[in-house]
Amino acid sequence: MRTCARWWGRGGLSLRAGIPLLLIPPLILALQLLVVGTRLPGAARAWVGEEERDGVVAFSVISIEPERNWRQFGSQRRRPGVEEEKREEDDGGRRVGARAYEDENEMHLRQVGPRALELQQWAVDKSSFTAELNRIVTYITRPQLNCSRVLSPGQTQATQPPASPVHWLLCAEDWLLPAADGSCVAYSFSMDGGDVDFLKTVSGLGCEVHSFDPSNSDASGGHLGNGLASNRGDGGVVSHHKMWLEWRALKKRRTRGNLGSVSQTLADIMAALGHHTVHFLYADLLSAEWRVFQNWIETGTLQNVHHLVATVHLQWAGFEVGGNDEEVLRYWFSVLQGLQASGLKLVHSSAGEGHSVLKHTVANAHGSYTLSWVNTRH
Repeated sequence: MRTCARWWGRGGLSLRAGIPLLLIPPLILALQLLVVGTRLPGAARAWVGEEERDGVVAFSVISIEPERNWRQFGSQRRRPGVEEEKREEDDGGRRVGARAYEDENEMHLRQVGPRALELQQWAVDKSSFTAELNRIVTYITRPQLNCSRVLSPGQTQATQPPASPVHWLLCAEDWLLPAADGSCVAYSFSMDGGDVDFLKTVSGLGCEVHSFDPSNSDASGGHLGNGLASNRGDGGVVSHHKMWLEWRALKKRRTRGNLGSVSQTLADIMAALGHHTVHFLYADLLSAEWRVFQNWIETGTLQNVHHLVATVHLQWAGFEVGGNDEEVLRYWFSVLQGLQASGLKLVHSSAGEGHSVLKHTVANAHGSYTLSWVNTRH
């Protein structure tokens, strides 16, 4: 120690001048930890404002454990007959098994989606089951557009509106139908065979027809299984697909061709089949229609659908729709308003059986309605 003191005192280096040299190794170590820390899985840096202004960087490693699956937010009810799909994606040489859908915590509890479906005001000053239900029933039972010529179920020739009740109608005004020398595309989503008359009508019009039914294991001619392929040019021929509609957007998409899926969004199905427009669409989605409609509204898919025939179910809230009865009714009405804002006008309404709405028996409403719309903006 005395030798060192004499050396420092002799013109080598003063003690004060040597202090910065002593600080170099700790500084190098801190920089190394900072660089390595940011590369650890799940690591994060915390920058503290006051310390940063003083020239000091604070950092911490939050976690290096694998990311946990926290998709337990919200309802996990599933549709009958439809499997939930898992995919393996190639991620930089690693095989990562991941659910391909958006985290359900991204769905607002009041059914506000990624593009914010506009939630309508209450029918009256405060929530009221009777007021909300009356507003919906009034809306879905009053056509907004009168058609002088229509296509009735199973018919291919336009006629005047029939005097007797029918299940659905297609508005056959000349300006609403595909050009005679142009293409015509029709989709049908049904799991109970209730689309037979619809398929007959659109096939008779010479449309390229695609029928989607995940439960159909005995489809007749044109069956394409889970895959999506177009029968373009085969007017009147029905191609059957063992597939269903999804309302959640895929996070990641396959890049190696179209391998098919149990369920896809309407936009993805149209893209896979090479269709920009669907002239006629039939949908009986067994209570999944509310979420599907919301997806169509928020993604703008409805801009490319000209005629829509769909059954809405009121017996229960529907898949992944939450809230008390008044909130559910308000959400339903908001979805109907979203359809109208997308250009759809109601041309026909047909009531189903029963009088159960959200498990309430009501005299002035039915448990389901089949509604026919036409898009006046196409």
